[in-house]
Amino acid sequence: MEKKTYTVSEINSYINKKLKLDSNLKNILIQGEISNYKTYPSGHSYFTLKDENSQISAIMYKNNKDRFLKFTPKDGDKVIIKGSIEVYEKNGKYQLYATRITEDGVGNLHIAFEQLKKDLNKKGLFKDSHKKEIPKYPKKIGVITARTGAAVRDIITTIKRRYPICEILIFSTLVQGDQAASQIVTQIEYAQKFELDTLIVGRGGGSIEDLWPFNEEKVAYAIYNCRIPVISAVGHEIDYTISDFVADKRAPTPTAAAELAVPELSKVKENVNLLKQRLNKNMGDKIKFNKTKLEHISQKSIFKNPESIYNIKGMHMDSLINRLNFASKTIVTKNRNKLIQLERSPIFKNPESIYNTKGMHIDGLINRLNFASKTIVEKNKNKLIQIEKSPVFKNPDSMYKLKEIQLESLVNKLNFTANNIITENRNKLFKLENSHILKNPKEITKNKRNVCLKNINKLEVLNPLLTLKRGYSIAKTDDKVISSVKDVKAGDKVDIELKDGTINTKVI
Repeated sequence: MEKKTYTVSEINSYINKKLKLDSNLKNILIQGEISNYKTYPSGHSYFTLKDENSQISAIMYKNNKDRFLKFTPKDGDKVIIKGSIEVYEKNGKYQLYATRITEDGVGNLHIAFEQLKKDLNKKGLFKDSHKKEIPKYPKKIGVITARTGAAVRDIITTIKRRYPICEILIFSTLVQGDQAASQIVTQIEYAQKFELDTLIVGRGGGSIEDLWPFNEEKVAYAIYNCRIPVISAVGHEIDYTISDFVADKRAPTPTAAAELAVPELSKVKENVNLLKQRLNKNMGDKIKFNKTKLEHISQKSIFKNPESIYNIKGMHMDSLINRLNFASKTIVTKNRNKLIQLERSPIFKNPESIYNTKGMHIDGLINRLNFASKTIVEKNKNKLIQIEKSPVFKNPDSMYKLKEIQLESLVNKLNFTANNIITENRNKLFKLENSHILKNPKEITKNKRNVCLKNINKLEVLNPLLTLKRGYSIAKTDDKVISSVKDVKAGDKVDIELKDGTINTKVI
């Protein structure tokens, strides 16, 4: 067969697709030294990344530079580049397409950041259940940042513009360098001595080294233990620090932190005016409703003729008095009749008879009680005599000796049975270990294979298809084999099956 011929473009395209499909060449980190770094009018930068033994061409597009590049690379810089390897199909040259470039050493800071973040998260410092609500209408706000710089100016300007009635306290601190973290912790603890509603902790943008004090563990714990709600405002929107995760609220910028800390006074006034209008309307509607209700009540007859209420109440009172008199007379008559019946009763005339009857009943109960108690005493006395005469009572040790003998007998039987079982199983195991099948397990499959092959040969002999191959045929009608001329009649359709097909016929 003639082989297909490919063009150079097809080959380069094929190789490029292969590289793009390789997951090992996507989002990789490569360490090296920059050389021949150039930026063209398009904004794209081209350079070479090299080490002691090799080099690779690289490119970083303008959009990635604007978003992620925090410094200006130059020849000789040690860097770590994140990107992917692809082929530039025009010249067939593979190169590194960089998405991020960080100075070598910054990569170690990233590792430390991720490790601390993971540890503090396990300890529960980032849990939402611990975070406090930021007050909506604060009276006093504290700001922990550098006294000079854009961050503090932005915060003060934003708060004064939005909510000028709020007091601002500045707690000056270093925000970068070796001493910054300790000063930040000290100022967080000091700020809690003032009656602050909210505390803003942060600074403006910078490299990861500049922002590192806000990634210190002691700063994280100071924010976590702070009684005042804390807003973290470190760097720009794309920057994240440990303090952002621990704080009660994270702001992307210092200006945004000020906006989160205070409402807009003009909107608050608008809301108050709206509430005032709604209150006045509700009060007016309530007064109007009650006034209408009062007018309706004042038109009732009882207010025009108040004496009528006393007349109605007087008639009702007379009716109650009459009913009371009738009821009292009925009760007196009923009780008088009961008294007459009681005076005529034999118990009333001879009260001692009731005591005689009760006395006879009590005497009967006493006699029954005495008889029952004597019977119980006699029965228990007989049981006690039998127990005292029993051999166990006279010789209690005999019972334990009998049980001991029985226990020893059971233990001996158990040991004997166990030894027999162990001996029997040991003999079986010995026979099994020395058996011909265990030493030659392949013979089992060999015997089974031979039996299987014999069965297959027998089935082959009975296979009707082999009969067809020898020149015979099978006649069928309605899928039933014809074994006699009596099985068909004129007009029946017959299928004659041969080795290489079927003939459809009809009986004449």
